[in-house]
Amino acid sequence: MDPYDTPESTPRHGASSRLKGYFIGATPLRKRLESVRKQASFVPTPPRRKIPQCSQLQEDNDPQKFAFLLHKQWTLYSLTPLYKFSYTNLKEYSRLLSAFIAAEKQKGLAVEVGEDFNIKVTFSTLLGMKGTQRDPEAFLVQILSKSQLPSENRGQKVLWTGWFCCVFGDSLLETVPEDFTCVPLFLANGAETNTAIVGTWFQETFDCHFSSLAINAFNLSWMAAMWTACKMDQYMATTEFLWSVPCSPQSLDISYAIHPEDAKALWDSVHKTPGEVTQEEVDLFMDCLYSHFHRHFKIHLSATRLVRVSTSVASAHTDGKIKILCHKYLIGILAYLTELAIFQID
Repeated sequence: MDPYDTPESTPRHGASSRLKGYFIGATPLRKRLESVRKQASFVPTPPRRKIPQCSQLQEDNDPQKFAFLLHKQWTLYSLTPLYKFSYTNLKEYSRLLSAFIAAEKQKGLAVEVGEDFNIKVTFSTLLGMKGTQRDPEAFLVQILSKSQLPSENRGQKVLWTGWFCCVFGDSLLETVPEDFTCVPLFLANGAETNTAIVGTWFQETFDCHFSSLAINAFNLSWMAAMWTACKMDQYMATTEFLWSVPCSPQSLDISYAIHPEDAKALWDSVHKTPGEVTQEEVDLFMDCLYSHFHRHFKIHLSATRLVRVSTSVASAHTDGKIKILCHKYLIGILAYLTELAIFQID
């Protein structure tokens, strides 16, 4: 079964429309954020990028600390800076968001902040989840179910998880005033109804704005090249590509699986710039895959649309879904996603 076809939950029919309504619009920062795109030192599609490496900040952290973030399907969003957000108020935010969620789920009933609900919200920092010391600290938000019995406090179930981060976000940090906290990348795991409610609270509390972060075929090709270029101590998954062929009455998908060592050998044959990936190398890498497939199956993949890439490092889908599989390259993956999120901010 396609891992992206596995449902995490069964949200109500209106969840997607609520997300669209809550996560699209303008904020007072629009003009300031538009200046990011005009920075001469940072262009949307640079001709070369560094191959993801393990940063010193990440090396200093216990791999088990972020293990719960791996092997989960995350939905990606871009996020405008948060106004008057304070890391010293995380406990208060937990209390306020808990009350907000309870009120949303019990429409028409008066809800007092601090009342004992069956859910609990926690805010916590993810120390070390950054590319440079200048990046704001990443933080985690979780919705937990609370046991009715005091003796079962340890058995809390995680209903929803979301985390906010900024990895190598210098291009946006340079333009944002001190009153704003820049965490442009938001990743969510859980029911869309909960994502919508949490997004609404953040929007109303911090004057921010969310939008779904899709990944087009061009960026999927870059991901395929950069992740194939990563040195692995052990390959845990086949390298796989999925192309969509538009046709009637239903679209046709073409899956192309390659042994990861063969994919790495192909990459090494086209790679000429140590430590970097160039646009020319990405194009050549994909062209070699197209040619090999055409030679065996007489199908021109260049006429189709790349919709998913899966490697031992991570997998990503064009609809904005990602699974991070390797802790070693976590920071490198988030750096590229941060770049995409920044350039989607309106």
